[in-house]
Amino acid sequence: MKALCIDGAISRMTIAAKNDDKIFTVIYDIGMKQSESIVPAIDYALEKVGLKASELDYTAIAIGPGSFTGLRLSISAVKAIELAYNVPVYGIPTLNMYAYEFEGFDIPVLTAIDANKDRFYSSLSEGTKVLMEAGDWETEHIIKTVKKQKKIIICGPDRFKLKELIEAENKKINIFVPATANITTESLFALAEKDIENKKPGLKDIDGPVYLRASEAEIKLSEK
Repeated sequence: MKALCIDGAISRMTIAAKNDDKIFTVIYDIGMKQSESIVPAIDYALEKVGLKASELDYTAIAIGPGSFTGLRLSISAVKAIELAYNVPVYGIPTLNMYAYEFEGFDIPVLTAIDANKDRFYSSLSEGTKVLMEAGDWETEHIIKTVKKQKKIIICGPDRFKLKELIEAENKKINIFVPATANITTESLFALAEKDIENKKPGLKDIDGPVYLRASEAEIKLSEK
């Protein structure tokens, strides 16, 4: 298939284009300058695999949780392509994207994105069984949730930080942490094509990022 995907859930934005068996991936670790680079990066990735946006079968993005700015940028970019060329957009939950690579392991998989304020965007699953729903969880809640597990895999960008916090409270649990971060766009392609195979619809016009947490502006507004 011919596709484009974007992981803008964290400050390190990953963009990949796929033309059948030819895939080109580019990573921009540039923080707040993402807005200046996302459109040229998309054009660059498509050019590298010999594609035009009008030729795409689908686009896929990490839909959240994650960076408010990165998620808004990525969804705006792919919805512009959808509007111009009628290319469907598939939104993949960010934590599902991180866990996907480890689904075949017979070990519970814990995901970790640092949400600050002693909290993580996190989920815990074992195969298709959900042990902790994706949420904006306090670290204490996560530690209690994994307490009875003998071993777990922790994945995601902040896996090492969460590992240290869990081990500080639980010396008995065996924690496996990938040494390097996986290329998330590979999971986005795979999960989007699963949705296509299962005839799941793409995002609707009204669908937006899944933040799991109110923005600072929304919190301040609710306090008034």
